[in-house]
Amino acid sequence: TRVVHFKDFTQRDNPRVWFSERPTDDMGHGTHVAGIIAGSGFDSNGRRTGIAPRANLIALKVLDAQGHGYISDVIDAIDYAIAVRFTYNIRVINLSVAAGVFESYRTDPLAQAARRAVRAGIVVVAAAGNLGANSDGRPQFGGITCPGNAPWVLTVGAASHQGTIGR
Repeated sequence: TRVVHFKDFTQRDNPRVWFSERPTDDMGHGTHVAGIIAGSGFDSNGRRTGIAPRANLIALKVLDAQGHGYISDVIDAIDYAIAVRFTYNIRVINLSVAAGVFESYRTDPLAQAARRAVRAGIVVVAAAGNLGANSDGRPQFGGITCPGNAPWVLTVGAASHQGTIGR
């Protein structure tokens, strides 16, 4: 993949990392998602490419080495993407992070940040969330996380029928 710009929103206390031009991914989640989006197919001799294999990527890191992060960092990253959208021709934001739904999407700060991006002409794609089952192992219906619950966001998910029960 081609990361043409990188900014780490998790290292505010370390200015050398904060403005680092060298992408880092402590957990591998961002790299995995980048491959799904813009993988060239190099490792499979072109048999398996990303959805947009010639896309350039802007990597805005919002999760730390333990996979934890703050909603405020995600919101800052969205606002940053809006600010540099013309510089880097940003047309799509992928949010493979989410938050619980504790208020209406009309007032939720993360959903509103996604709305600002959409109003700026950027398509926002968000993960549906990982709320497939509750603590008893029962399917948890209506488990779409924020900002995927907002109508201005394109929400995506995946399912596997391998060994799972049908609805």
